[in-house]
Amino acid sequence: MRLILILAATSLLAACATPPPAYGPASLNNSGIGYDDVRIENDRWRVSYTARGRGAELEAEQLALRRAADLAQRNGFEWFEIVDRRTQTEGEERSPVRVGGSISRGWGSGGFSGTGVGIGVSISPQAQPTTTATLEVIAGSGEPIPDNAYNVAEILMQAPKP
Repeated sequence: MRLILILAATSLLAACATPPPAYGPASLNNSGIGYDDVRIENDRWRVSYTARGRGAELEAEQLALRRAADLAQRNGFEWFEIVDRRTQTEGEERSPVRVGGSISRGWGSGGFSGTGVGIGVSISPQAQPTTTATLEVIAGSGEPIPDNAYNVAEILMQAPKP
């Protein structure tokens, strides 16, 4: 019996583990996790990345930078500069696993009584907050390179792999 409880607890913890970041368009799944971008001008984009869970701020920022570098490279640019940066977090910080219980007692005719106990476990990975990092970037090539510009090749080498 003890072994069964240990295996059940281990399975629950494994099910709740946060999966590695999925780098892809947010439109691919219903959760809204992933990137989105809008081309504003030939060399200017608004890029956002939405991540879920604890530590999502850093993940969202890194993957938004990666998307900006992807777009710049695909369009023949060597660097990009961030002209506007925003981060927004929505949702509650609560555990995706919830446990609840209840106890009830009832009396029937003839002096009979009964007691009931109920225990429930809920697993909801959607309960974690989401963080969206939005960057507006201007891309360029050649000199002069702005002081705070990001090198496209360096970002793509350092970016988290999907």
